[in-house]
Parts: sequence; structure tokens; C-alpha cells
Amino acid sequence: MKNVINIAEVPFEEAEYCVFDFETTGTGAKNDKVIQIGIVRIQKGKIVDSFSSFINPGRPVPYYITQLTGITNEDVQNAPYFDEVYYPIKEFLGDSILVAHNLSFDYSFLRHECQYHQLTLLPNEAICTLKLARILYPQFSSKSLGNIVKQLRIKHRNVHTGLGDATATAKILLRMFKLLKEEHGINTASDLINFQKYPAATKPFKIIKKKLVDDFYNVPDSPGIYFFKNAKEEIIYVGKAKSLKERLRNYFMNNAVKKSKEIVRRASRLGYQTTNSELTALIAEAELIKIHMPKKNTLLKRYPQSYFIRMSNQHNFPSIEVTNKFEFDGNNYFGPYSSRNVANAMKEIADKTFQLRECTEKEFKKHKKCYLPDIHRCLAPCIDEMIIDDYKNEVKQVNEFLCGSNQSAVDRLLNRMKELSAKQKFEEAALVRDVVQSILNQLHKASILAEPINSANALIEILGTRINEYLLLLEGKIIFKEYFLNRHDYFEDTLNDHFSNAIQSQKELTDKDLETLRITLSWLVRNRDRIKIHYLKNYQSVEDISQQMIFSILS
Repeated sequence: MKNVINIAEVPFEEAEYCVFDFETTGTGAKNDKVIQIGIVRIQKGKIVDSFSSFINPGRPVPYYITQLTGITNEDVQNAPYFDEVYYPIKEFLGDSILVAHNLSFDYSFLRHECQYHQLTLLPNEAICTLKLARILYPQFSSKSLGNIVKQLRIKHRNVHTGLGDATATAKILLRMFKLLKEEHGINTASDLINFQKYPAATKPFKIIKKKLVDDFYNVPDSPGIYFFKNAKEEIIYVGKAKSLKERLRNYFMNNAVKKSKEIVRRASRLGYQTTNSELTALIAEAELIKIHMPKKNTLLKRYPQSYFIRMSNQHNFPSIEVTNKFEFDGNNYFGPYSSRNVANAMKEIADKTFQLRECTEKEFKKHKKCYLPDIHRCLAPCIDEMIIDDYKNEVKQVNEFLCGSNQSAVDRLLNRMKELSAKQKFEEAALVRDVVQSILNQLHKASILAEPINSANALIEILGTRINEYLLLLEGKIIFKEYFLNRHDYFEDTLNDHFSNAIQSQKELTDKDLETLRITLSWLVRNRDRIKIHYLKNYQSVEDISQQMIFSILS
């Protein structure tokens, strides 16, 4: 291509790159459209400029995309169409080298948008940081943008926005420069372009055991669990992976971490079990480690922290609090939330909107009034226990708010704002307006469940790699459909029993149930764009709920 001649002798650190990222209405370029672009320019190893624009897709933005990116129909309604923003994009890119993380995805949208609008496809050379990461960081379990910024400790602001993701990708590329030059002898920009075409596993270390080699080559590119066995057929290590092939390849690299090499040296055979999703693999991994106690699984897995809002059911005048623990203790738990900041923000909104007490139990028992009743933030049950009915109504409204019903909270605040404005208390009215805005800002970050976790009855559908995954959440108990470690598949029987009212309230919940629930909630909150929740109270039968599924849940 024409750019190769121009860049052949340019030191790669001094070349100009434009890192770009598209946000789209879906994952298929043929049927979906671009809704936002972000571009970051790099010159001589530094970020020097940026470009960003919403793009009108000519169709509604799907709800789950809005949840994921925060981009709404209002954002793109008056935005330029792709053909209107094409020339400003082309001018900004110039003759630079294009860069993207998972270039094939972004470039497929660029190609189809150009074809659709009969525009010339840009001829610039391009680099994929995902391909580079597979070569440079084989020890990383995942080469996703989120995992790489985490592993390299790069700040990633405005996640799932065009400019936010493009900026994170640019920082990753700059971090790669030192490795490329010192460990791989990359000198020119054309060297770099060619380097990304190298296979990821160019330097496997020698494996003497033929059966282990054969086992590895038979592993599929699917999510699942894997286990290494010694000569006595004892399982010495259990792991899970989004992609078994990619994860296990890292064990056989020359630069594999010490523990991985030690596992391979001790192993005689390699086994695996595919799953429909990473979630089932996580659950199975935890179970198998407890069953087999493999010698190389020395530490218990630590799963990403989830946060909840807890409301006591054992107090006449309950309050709410943020916690990172979930227990089967009879209290209501709302969530999970992706971070403590999000959970704290939801609690602050509830505190400023409703009138539950905010004091500790110790302070409450002193029966002394604080300042909160004077500013309409507490009903003061500490000094007047006769307001128990009013307090119960307030608790009910807080429950509804934490379950995702925001309208009553907004209506209450708007009425309060009007009253304050009528009294010319404009500063106080402005504070109430800020709370309303906070509610609107938190909508896409709210709890994934619209019922308290401990009393929720729902069927959860998970987008799988081959077929979809299905699980039942019944008052804290998780039941997977066709879970391979279960001797009997109880999924359909349990679902039928629910609709025939044959199920009593779940009482026998075990430590295993609690761990399964914790792992499941942690995964769901991090993959909320891949799930659909069906609340059983909204359906009359199994057949009724099956009509809402992408794949039928019936055999």
C-alpha cells in the first residue's frame, strides 16, 4: 500500500498514529451502525490531539447499548450521519497509521459504513493492539482492553465511550513501545506493522510428554474448565477460561510464568470440559477445587468485589447501609453494584429523597433528635415511635426505589423543588434539582436486579458463545440448566414446580449455595450487557416465558 514506502524508514516511536474506537448499535457490521467515534493522535511517542463525535445511526439505540455505553437516542438524534462526519474524520486521520484494539471489529464497521454511503475506504496502514498483546503479553489470562489496562495499571476513564476507549488503547500502545524495541528488535514503523502478523505462540518450550501435546492440540476455542493430571491420574490443577485454547497456550510459552511451567512439568495429561459461558466455568472451577483439593491450587480464588445495599427486616425502624457482604440472614439485599462508589451514590440519593433514619443503632437508642427531621430527611422515630405506619410506608418506597422504580422518587423531589421555589428558597431548590440529576445519571449503573436478591424469583438468560445459558434464581438459590456437574438436571422440574405452586419458600440454603450466589452475582454485574432477566411473577407458565427467549428453554 502507498503508506509502506513513506513509513518504511521512519523509527516507529516517531511515527504518527491515530487510535480510534467505534461505539455501535451491536456487534455485526452488516446489520448494525456506528453511533460514536473517538480518535486520539500520537506524535513522537506522545498523545497530542483528539477527535470525538456522536453519529446518527438512523435507527433507535438498543436499550442494552444505552446501559453499556450511556449513549441515548437523544445523544444521536441531532448528530451528523456517517457521510457528514466522514470528511472531518478523514482530515483528522491524514496519513497516520490507524490503531484499534480488536482492529477487525472497528475496521469492519468502517468498511461497511463507507460501502453503505458510497465513500472511499481509507487506505491507511493499520495496527491491532489486540494482536500485539497476544504476542507481548502471553501471561495475561485475557487480552481484552479492560484486562490489559488493569494488568498494566493504566487509568481508563469513560469506559465504553469512543474517546475513553481510544485513549486507553493509545496508552497501551505507548506502553508497548519499550518491549517492542528492547525485546523484539522493532525499529521502524513497517517493522511494527509486520510484527503484528507473527503468530502468538512462536516460542513454545519443549514438551517431552506426547500425550500432553496431543491433549493440548485437541482443546477447543470455547469457554470451560481445564485440569492437569499427573501420572497417577490425580488432578494437580484446575482452572477456568473464556477461551480454553488461548488460556492453555500460555502454559506452553517460553515466557510463561514460573507456576505455569511447573504445572506443565508435573503433568502427564490435560483434560477439559466446555461450558456455554464463562460463568458456568467459574462455578465448576470452585466446586472442583473443593472436591479434588489439587496441590497447585494453593489459594482460594478471589472474585471481583460486589457491593450491596442492606435493609434490616428485623427492626421496626430500619435504615440502609452499603456492604460488600451478602448473607442469608433474613435481611433485604439490593444490588449488586459494580463499585462501592456506585452503591454509595445510590444510598446518598435514597437518604436525600426519603426519610429513613441515618443514625447508628447506638445513636438511635439515645432517643435524641438530630437535625435531619428539620430538613425533611428523617421521620424521627427516635423520639416518636407512634409514626411506625408512616415509617413502614417510607420503607416501602425506598424498597421500590432500590428495585429500580425511580418515578416516585423523581416526583417527590420535583414537588419539593416547586415548593422551595415558591418560597423563593432557590439555593435549596437547586440542591434538590442536583439530586434529581443524580438519579438520572445513575440509571444505567443501578442494580441489575429489580427485586431484593434474597426474595427474587427470576430466570436469567446469558448470551453464550455457542448456545445461551439459563439459570434460575429462587430466593437466593441458583439452579443452572444442564449443568454438567449435577447428576440430574433439576432446571425444568423446578421451573414447572414454581408455576404449579409446588415450591415452598427456600429454607435449606447451604454454604455452597451462598458461594454460588456470590460468584454468580459478581459475574453478572460485570457482564450486564450480556444478560436478560425474566421475573417469574410476570409470567403464567413455562410456555409463556419460553416465547420471550432467544432459544427455547424447553427440551
